[in-house]
Amino acid sequence: MKSLAELQTIRENTRLQLNLRHERPDNISVKVGLATCGINAGARQVLSKFVDELAERRIENVTVTAMGCVEKCDKEPIVEVLIPGEEKVTYVNMTPEKAVKVIQEHIVNKKVVAEYTDGASV
Repeated sequence: MKSLAELQTIRENTRLQLNLRHERPDNISVKVGLATCGINAGARQVLSKFVDELAERRIENVTVTAMGCVEKCDKEPIVEVLIPGEEKVTYVNMTPEKAVKVIQEHIVNKKVVAEYTDGASV
């Protein structure tokens, strides 16, 4: 049996992860493309990294959800980040490692990671 402290930690982490999937109008929105081509390119791992990293950092004002096809199969996995009052930013060719940088730079520090965006010269 786990200790009461361990059970409370598990409960809190689960609550945080569930909150990341409920949309709220004032939350930052992170949408990960989970159409067939996105899944084949690794979008599930990218979505999981967003959820896990945000929960670990206890960032609660972000909603992480899946979205369908955006017809840019060659740029999958695709992630859209929308901060209320700002323009949507589309990140392409995402990886779990890039997701961590997007969280730190864009979501926490409010600086777009330009080299990961659609249209950036790589």
